[in-house]
Amino acid sequence: MVRAGRYGEEEQQALEKGLVTIGWNEFPDLSKVKSRSELAALYAKLHPNAKKMAIANEVGQIWRFLDNIKIGDLVALPLKHQSAIAIGKVESDYKYRKDLGEDIIHIRRVRWIKTIPRSEFDQDLLYSFGAFMTVCQIERNNAEARVNALLKGRRLPEEEEEVEAGKLDIEQASRDQILKHISQKFKGHDLARLLEALLQAQGYTTTRSAPGPDGGVDILAGAGQLGFENPRICIQVKSSSSPVDAPTLRNLQGTMQNFKADQGLLISWGGFTSKAIEESRRTFFSVRLWDSGKLLDEILEHFEKLPDSLKTELPLKRIWTLVIEE
Repeated sequence: MVRAGRYGEEEQQALEKGLVTIGWNEFPDLSKVKSRSELAALYAKLHPNAKKMAIANEVGQIWRFLDNIKIGDLVALPLKHQSAIAIGKVESDYKYRKDLGEDIIHIRRVRWIKTIPRSEFDQDLLYSFGAFMTVCQIERNNAEARVNALLKGRRLPEEEEEVEAGKLDIEQASRDQILKHISQKFKGHDLARLLEALLQAQGYTTTRSAPGPDGGVDILAGAGQLGFENPRICIQVKSSSSPVDAPTLRNLQGTMQNFKADQGLLISWGGFTSKAIEESRRTFFSVRLWDSGKLLDEILEHFEKLPDSLKTELPLKRIWTLVIEE
């Protein structure tokens, strides 16, 4: 696993340019560093006030990126801007580059294979992907074989895993459990039913298409008691685990014109391709894209206003927990 910044700052460039990258941009070219002890000495020189534990932890991660990762290895990039994990195959040794942007210096080339929604992964794998590390090897519970199976559209059995307290992103683990429950309980047209209830909880008047051909729109929503006021919204819901592409976004824009809608909302449980995300910038003032993560944000914000019948299908409880310092 190689992350792309604390807030996913480099993930879009990583996907578009076919690479993984780490921080530590204060380091020079590391291609001639031959041992972990040599790297540790360089780290101590650049960070003279660092504590021994910090040095050991960070040097270990940098060394994994330099030496332990091999050409042909699978690499996982947990995305921050989509509720998904990108899986690729490493195609180069470590490279030092100065032409890709000031924050992308230490890289390895990657051929990205597939972006998979988090809800497709079993919980034990998600626990591993939730580790508080920039670079780490995911090897427990037959992880490589199971990710390879997912890439081929198959699934191997989940395995039990004990997670050490303090080394897990508890909030993300909780979100992953909720997402998996939604993916199992609200399949197909039921996802549109969930979204309609969410829109009604926000004060919209709605009408939902019956299952089957929908003419490019699953839900129509309008403000006001009768739904005649602005904004008037055309909503399309894609419950598949496959990412939605740019042509689907364009089709929604055409549908908006047919229904004389002011705005559009495209919801894709499987997320969006990089081209769809890029094109959505040009439709910022008329269309919004929601993946499963954004949909969950809205559900959590408006959960108390959802009908009791739906809360029975989606039983959630707010819990206060102590924030563990890194």
